[in-house]
Amino acid sequence: MSFSFQVLSQDPNSRARCGKLTTAHGEILTPVFMPVGTQGTVKTLSRRELLEVGSQIILGNTYHLYLRPGEELLRQAGGLHGFAAWPKPILTDSGGYQVFSLAALRQIYDNGVRFQSHIDGSRHEFTPESVIRTQRALGSDFMMVLDECAPHASTREYVEKSLQLTTAWAKRCLHAWQNSEGWYGHEQTLFAITQGGTFADLRQRSTEELLQLEFPGYAIGGLAVGEPKPAMLEMLELSTALLPQHKPRYLMGVGKPEDLVQAVNLGVDMFDCVIPTRNGRKGQVFTMQGPLNLRNARFKDDFTPIEAACDCYACRTYSRAYLRHLFYAQEILALRMASLHNIRFYHRLMASMRAAIQRSAFAEWQVEFWKEYRIADAKQGQRNLVIQAESF
Repeated sequence: MSFSFQVLSQDPNSRARCGKLTTAHGEILTPVFMPVGTQGTVKTLSRRELLEVGSQIILGNTYHLYLRPGEELLRQAGGLHGFAAWPKPILTDSGGYQVFSLAALRQIYDNGVRFQSHIDGSRHEFTPESVIRTQRALGSDFMMVLDECAPHASTREYVEKSLQLTTAWAKRCLHAWQNSEGWYGHEQTLFAITQGGTFADLRQRSTEELLQLEFPGYAIGGLAVGEPKPAMLEMLELSTALLPQHKPRYLMGVGKPEDLVQAVNLGVDMFDCVIPTRNGRKGQVFTMQGPLNLRNARFKDDFTPIEAACDCYACRTYSRAYLRHLFYAQEILALRMASLHNIRFYHRLMASMRAAIQRSAFAEWQVEFWKEYRIADAKQGQRNLVIQAESF
C-alpha cells in the first residue's frame, strides 16, 4: 500500500484541518498525537493497553535502537514492527537530536556527526546515508532526515551554518532513500525537518529550500528547546503558512496540551512528546480542567477517579486517593496507571479537536477549552493562568 495524505476537513476560521494518513500498517486520522516509545516501547505500557486507549501510531528512536539492540538483531526480528509486536504505523526520528544533546560526546562535521555511546563510551558515526540505512532496518513507516537542532540562544551565525548543514544532509538523505529499498516489503516515507531557530528569515529560508526538494512530508524542528512561548508560536505560524496544504505537517517534540491546541489552530497535523508518560511517572495527570499532581495532600482522601469523564482503565477502576497511596508506596502500578490515563487523555483531546474541526466549530471549541483548562504555575502554587484562545 502506498503512502498518501488527504485533507478531509478544513476549519473556516483557522488553519486547523482534519486529514487521513494512509500507510502500509493502517490509516491515521489527524491531527494525531504519537506516544513516544524511545526504546521500541512506550514506558510501562503494553501493546494491548496502547491499542485500548486509541493509539494510532507510536515512535521509536534511531539513536537508541541503533546502539541497542542494533541493526542486525532488528533485521532478524523483521524490523521494529515484528520485534515490538506493534501492528500499526511507526515513526522513527533520525537520532540527530539525541546525538546533538550529547554535547561533550560528539563532534559535528560536514559528512555527519561522530559521537560516543552514552551506554559504554564506544565511538560511532551517523551520516545522512547511515541513518537511512538504520531506519530501513527498523522498517518504520515514517523516517526522518538527519538534521542539526541548534540550541536555544545560539548566535545567528551558528544557526545559519546549522541550517546549511541541515539542508545539505536532507538532500543526501533524500538521495539515499530514493536509491534504496526496504527490507520488509512495505513502503517507508521520508520527512524533511525545517530549522532556523527563532530567526524568521532563516526559518523561512530553511522551509523554502526543503520545499524545493519535494519531500512527502515536512516536520518543524528546533522549537520547544528553551525559547519563549511567543517566539515558538511566531515561528510555528510562519512555518505552517509556508508549508504546502496537501502534505502532512509534523511539529516535533511539542506536547503540553495547551501547546497542542495552539498548534492545531495553526494547521499542524502530527505531534509527539514524552510529557504524558514522563510526567505521569512523576505523579502529574492531565484532565480537561488542567493538570493535577496526585502526590498533593489534598488527594489523600479523594475517592473520585482522576477524571470522571475519562473512560480509561485507571479512571474506571481506581481513585485519586489509591493512586496517591501507590506513588508514596513506590508501587509500579502508580506509574503505569498515570501514564495510561495521560495517553488516553491526549487521544481524547485530539479526537475532540478533530470532531470540532469537522463541525466547522473549532473556534467555539477553543473558547470552551480555555474556559475550563487551567495551567497551574508550579512556582506560585495556587495561581492559575487562563489563556483565551482568541489571543493567539
